Amino acid sequence: MSNTVYAAGAVLWRIEKGKLKVALVHRSRYNDWSFAKGKVDPGERLAQTAVREIREETGLKVRLGVKLSTSKYELPNGNAKEVHYWAARVTDKALRASTFKPDEEVASVDWVSPDKARSLFSYAFDKQLLDEVENLHKAGLLDTRPFIVLRHAKATPRADWNNGRNVDDGKRPLLPEGLQQAQALVPLLSAFGPKRVFTSPWFRCRATVAPYAAKRRVKIIERSVFSELGNFRGPQRTAKEMLSIIEEHKAALVCAHRPSLPTILGALATLGTAEQAQALMAAKAIKPAEFVVVHLTVGKKRRIAAVETYGLE
Repeated sequence: MSNTVYAAGAVLWRIEKGKLKVALVHRSRYNDWSFAKGKVDPGERLAQTAVREIREETGLKVRLGVKLSTSKYELPNGNAKEVHYWAARVTDKALRASTFKPDEEVASVDWVSPDKARSLFSYAFDKQLLDEVENLHKAGLLDTRPFIVLRHAKATPRADWNNGRNVDDGKRPLLPEGLQQAQALVPLLSAFGPKRVFTSPWFRCRATVAPYAAKRRVKIIERSVFSELGNFRGPQRTAKEMLSIIEEHKAALVCAHRPSLPTILGALATLGTAEQAQALMAAKAIKPAEFVVVHLTVGKKRRIAAVETYGLE
């Protein structure tokens, strides 16, 4: 049985004078033109790989947008290869801060029009990726901000914590496995770069987002309506708080508990199609330390562009 080689990359895009431009990487060793990508390092998740490879090949720091198609083909040695792609907007700030220097692997990073890109591509699959990005752009679904809903990491079982005593469930801690999950989430969440971190004030939620908040130097904002008890007492308030955060138009993360997820995801579902709403409600079954990324458009009327689920397994 063949082994699968995994890789990840992105279609880097920006708007120049009202026109869509994409970045192509020219590798002198192979004399080819393609989108930035590379193989997964041991222990990495695909989204991490995409961000790292973009930084290494282009010198650009980005956060991932909508997930695109996956390229699957057979290598000369008979092994299968999968390359996963995302769309990723490059801001003016990121472009100014680029650390790119030509080397033996990457000779240049060129910003070109879609038509020019099609004339340069060395691989047919890249045309499919570009078509997807152009279609998203025309539909107003390319420029998005991520809204992440995270279920807290693995906690001490309720029965073990209570043990017949009347104790505060809000203080129930993470298991050692849960603490490891919280650390492992940092680079994966960083691939999407939420700038606002909201959480239930209960300990297991705060402990889950603490490593990410510390690494990214962002404030943890507690909202009691995201706790199990807060949602139970007033799901309407939980939903209202969700919609209020959405209206801030910033990349955000909400960490909550399994019983709160239907309310939280239900509030997001009001911004999507019936199919997207169905995907969100199915996501209420995510496991500890798994999360849903909802890509929201940035216009006056916020819409869901895509829904994706990620985890550590």
